[in-house]
Amino acid sequence: MTQTAEATRPAIRPRIAAKSGLFTFLGANVAVVTALFAQAGVSQNVLITIGRLAGMYGALAIAFQLLLVARLPWLDRRIGMDRLTSWHRWTGFTILWTLLAHLVFIVFGYAEVSNKGAVDELVEMADTLDGILRALVAFAVILIVGAASAKFARKRLAYETWHFIHLYTYAAIVLAFTHQIALGTSFASAPTAKAYWWTMWLSAGAAVLAGRVVLPLWRNLRHQLRVTAVVSEAPDVVSVYMSGKHLDKMPARAGQFFLWRFLTKDRWWQANPFSLSAAPDGRSLRLTAKALGDSSASLRNLRVGTRVFAEGPYGAFTTIHQQRPDALLVAGGVGITPIRALLEDIDGHVVVLYRVRTQADAVLLPELNGLAKARGAVVSVLTGPDQAVGPRGAMLGPANLHMMVPDVHERDVFVCGPPGMTSAVLRSLRELRVPKTQVHAERFSLAA
Repeated sequence: MTQTAEATRPAIRPRIAAKSGLFTFLGANVAVVTALFAQAGVSQNVLITIGRLAGMYGALAIAFQLLLVARLPWLDRRIGMDRLTSWHRWTGFTILWTLLAHLVFIVFGYAEVSNKGAVDELVEMADTLDGILRALVAFAVILIVGAASAKFARKRLAYETWHFIHLYTYAAIVLAFTHQIALGTSFASAPTAKAYWWTMWLSAGAAVLAGRVVLPLWRNLRHQLRVTAVVSEAPDVVSVYMSGKHLDKMPARAGQFFLWRFLTKDRWWQANPFSLSAAPDGRSLRLTAKALGDSSASLRNLRVGTRVFAEGPYGAFTTIHQQRPDALLVAGGVGITPIRALLEDIDGHVVVLYRVRTQADAVLLPELNGLAKARGAVVSVLTGPDQAVGPRGAMLGPANLHMMVPDVHERDVFVCGPPGMTSAVLRSLRELRVPKTQVHAERFSLAA
């Protein structure tokens, strides 16, 4: 890396700055919510008191959840959509359990006060209190969404189906908010409490609206992408070239990906994540995809001139996180696409390890070799059966990795490929004690 690049590198790493800011924000709001709870006063019944506190924390978790899925560029570029989505998943579990606790403790608390059974108390509350029925519907929707997001269900659902089910979460959030307005003790306890909750909910909603609707619409109206060429790279791999207006103003970086919608009558509703397979040059964009399903296989049938709606760019798999002057890029299969783009963008000496089953599977290899020759990089194609990925003595095991790249400790390592290969490489790097701050891996993981 050049001295100028090193001089402009921020003193605090972007990912640490973003994480610190996000969790400081969350911690501050937990403190505020706890203070508002104390200000509202406790109930004479312990169960009701616990239920109210759980409800307030559940409401805060919902607002934080909206922030995580808002796809705000500042957070996404520093943390990465895969990590944000992982946090989104765990926040979802938090919401489920806090709202369940809220329901159970409130119902049993009031049942204890009125000397009724819990079921009778719940029926009476739903029949007589404004907002209870809406809250029950909201909770039922959240249960359905949670079930659809479980691993066993997620593997069996198409992304579009899962995404459609997830959209009902927004309806549940609206219902939960109206319940809080109608019956929330802390909401009505003081003007400061009411102002806080209105600000929290409106800010969270505005973040989602800005990141998920306004920004994508504005960028697509500005850039007006169209397909300019469709090139077959291999029997099951195709590259799609796109151009548009003012692409020099698009804030895309090598290593990032978009959610692409090709506006034809049979696929306008499908959004697929594909990385840029070439560094953005201000004139065109390119993706390269392998035919892993009907959607990606149909890319080769796109016609020149097809309009494209692209959401993004997304991802933290970029050089802004590079810590060392030199780099090691490890790719597996079609994971070569962001790696090939990064090879154009990374300064310093670069080693590329390209893991494929056979030499014929090494797509974009001529381009890689051309780039390597131009910039003095080293490209090694590692071929062999898939079983050679996992064990300690395997092709990308710690011993072989150190043998191929003896100075791996002095390099940033960017890894992209199938989950098994990526996990194996990350294990090898841990065993070699490569600092975590120098290891970068990102998986496509989308939140609704």
